[in-house]
Amino acid sequence: MSIRCRGGRLVRVLLAAACVAAAGCSASPPAGPGPARPVGETAPASRLTAFESEAELLSFVRNRARAPRARFMGFSESVSGPAAAYVAGAATSVTNVQHAGVDEGDIVKVHGEHLVVLRRGRLFTVRLDADRLTPISTIDAFAPDIDPGRAWYDELLISGDTVVVLGYSYARGGTELVLFDIDARGTLAYRATYHLRSQDYYSSRNYASRLIGQRLIVYTPLMLDGDGDPRNVLPAIRKWHPGAGRSEFVPIYSPRRLYRPLSVSPLLALHSVVSCDLAQPELTCEVTGVMGPPGRVFYVSPSAVYVWMTDDWWSTSDGPSWLYRLPLDGGEPGAARVWGSPVDQFSFLEDAGHVNVVVRAEGAGEGMWRSDRARGILALLRLPLSSFGDGRDAVPFWRYRMLPAPAETVFQNRFVGAYLLYGSGDGWGQPAGSSAAALYVHAYARDSEPVAIAVGHAVERIEALGEDALVVGAAARDLHVSSIRLERQPAVVGRYVVPGAAQGEWRSHGFFYRPERRGAGIVGLPVRARLASGAPPAAVLFLRNDALALGEMGSLHAERRGTTGDACRVSCVDWYGNARPLFLRGRIFALLGYELVEGALAGGRLEERRRVDFAPAAAAQ
Repeated sequence: MSIRCRGGRLVRVLLAAACVAAAGCSASPPAGPGPARPVGETAPASRLTAFESEAELLSFVRNRARAPRARFMGFSESVSGPAAAYVAGAATSVTNVQHAGVDEGDIVKVHGEHLVVLRRGRLFTVRLDADRLTPISTIDAFAPDIDPGRAWYDELLISGDTVVVLGYSYARGGTELVLFDIDARGTLAYRATYHLRSQDYYSSRNYASRLIGQRLIVYTPLMLDGDGDPRNVLPAIRKWHPGAGRSEFVPIYSPRRLYRPLSVSPLLALHSVVSCDLAQPELTCEVTGVMGPPGRVFYVSPSAVYVWMTDDWWSTSDGPSWLYRLPLDGGEPGAARVWGSPVDQFSFLEDAGHVNVVVRAEGAGEGMWRSDRARGILALLRLPLSSFGDGRDAVPFWRYRMLPAPAETVFQNRFVGAYLLYGSGDGWGQPAGSSAAALYVHAYARDSEPVAIAVGHAVERIEALGEDALVVGAAARDLHVSSIRLERQPAVVGRYVVPGAAQGEWRSHGFFYRPERRGAGIVGLPVRARLASGAPPAAVLFLRNDALALGEMGSLHAERRGTTGDACRVSCVDWYGNARPLFLRGRIFALLGYELVEGALAGGRLEERRRVDFAPAAAAQ
């Protein structure tokens, strides 16, 4: 299906901004980022409009179901300040997270002396002794009395001695939270399964779950288009047991925490942010929900959850977008009327009393693979947190800073320290190494002109490298890794080329940087051989960064080929990847499918020390 151009209004907003900046216009823009509220800009109203009662909410949803609407395809059943210099550098963190203190659901976590791995519908634990790696426990990632068919078990988090697996069941029509107990020996025991009413949360880039302390935060979308009892499309939870029925769903909302839409749209979704207390033996959850267009991007800072809503490509509307801020301290949400759409969670950064958002004119959020299809004019919105209110007034045009757009391939963006970096590269359905693109560096807080750097390869991944940056991408049939100096004049400083290779992982979690001192550290990056290259099929490459000079330390390779014989019952496609570089308590590991490989430094080179295959018994034979 072709992408319909829906960016006309953002184009007009940015043209107005450009006009003000031009010498011939009658007005002049504020210097720099501008004052928090210049003369003529009205203060936002303090509150959104929540529903006053259950009866009012049900009446709204019931009338909504009766209204004419377009057929919705967005959630259809388908397969499926600034960041710290090293936000993932905590001693026990093995996940490349966006913000320190905000953990993200992934396929591997740490509990005491054990790694816990989510793989193809099962959980595994591996003990990390000083002289050996020992598989300890294996258990299905779903309830023992449940049919896992048509379900995906995607994300793993650990809080204390509670292991949480997040999944989605098309058969049961909702998000599944599967809880396990883990003890000091690494033994796993199933505890309970809970179903949250929702449509599919999947995004090819983002993660549906976060963990802050003992609070689990889950994003769940619900389309308000069902017939029958309106309660059936509102947030609710059910504890699973054999024979559990729809009547056992218990509402987890208060009407006063569900907010009316700010515009009329032929497609309307309830974007729910669910918060669950993992400190309690029985899962207790509450929800804050905001109604609006179905396209969405979900971002969690240390202080708030943000949801950007925009029309989907199937909508006939060319209306505005909306940015909601939901404080994590339980404060009142606020909204701002905006234009365009961010690409993914890395389009956002909350810092210094502002939220910064990179937007494109043509996009429909991040659901499924929509992030890869964003196109059009590019801008940076820098919005004071004080601007969030009832959303009635549009954000002033001068809050948008027009940016030069890269080539119209798959767009990547990342905030690193005081800089925004962006570019474009390869993605699904494009020839490998098809785009040798420029990397753009914008000192957003100073509002300086973006600098274009010829990196000589596609921009497929952008990561923080201490106070500087790392860019990864293909050129022809080779994989290039470039270090970027950000201070003074941004430039490429170091480069390492892996002949006949490509990235082994596309998600943000398929990377880790372990800093050792200022300006020095170790990069871990999964790579895979291109066909007929003769190299091992999968590996994790480790590079040393020394003042932005990149040198190879070595690679840890997989020996197993494929998954034949593992008797996979569910989640038999690695949508979240299967390879991770792991740095833990001074040790270096590579997770490669069912293999965990440990390396050790000898004379500056990384050599394999030991490995273990923790595949199910049938597959290990």
